[in-house]
Amino acid sequence: MTPSMTTELVPKTAALKDNHPLVGTSVMPVCRMCKQNYPQAQFITGNGPRYQVCSRCGVEHGLADPEDTPQFYSDEILNARLSLYTRRHLPWVSVLIGWFLFLSIGRGIELWSGLFFGVLALSSLIVPVLHFMGTTRFIAELSRITP
Repeated sequence: MTPSMTTELVPKTAALKDNHPLVGTSVMPVCRMCKQNYPQAQFITGNGPRYQVCSRCGVEHGLADPEDTPQFYSDEILNARLSLYTRRHLPWVSVLIGWFLFLSIGRGIELWSGLFFGVLALSSLIVPVLHFMGTTRFIAELSRITP
């Protein structure tokens, strides 16, 4: 083996260890208790039994207080966030389901198909306007219930 070959191998192995800036994959740690992947911000800090434990498992198993884990979402917060997102996106879902029903079975009914089409056309124009007008209120309510 010549010295030139050994110097060529070193940059190749060093290049394998470097993270390329265009690669978007990152390794997310796994909670030891629930075996779920979370970002590093969702883990409680500490060594020993607190090491690699997510905030939910830490609170449920008595390893951390809810006040000490600001990233912990209690069940009340989760329900409030789910309700907020449901209220935000329900008009879009109902318009899409309405168009699906109209195109599949609604065109065959004589009087009702015209009324159904009129309501769908009007709601298709109103829902995006109401959605974008309510953006600031949605963001305010979301920041109010986010810990």
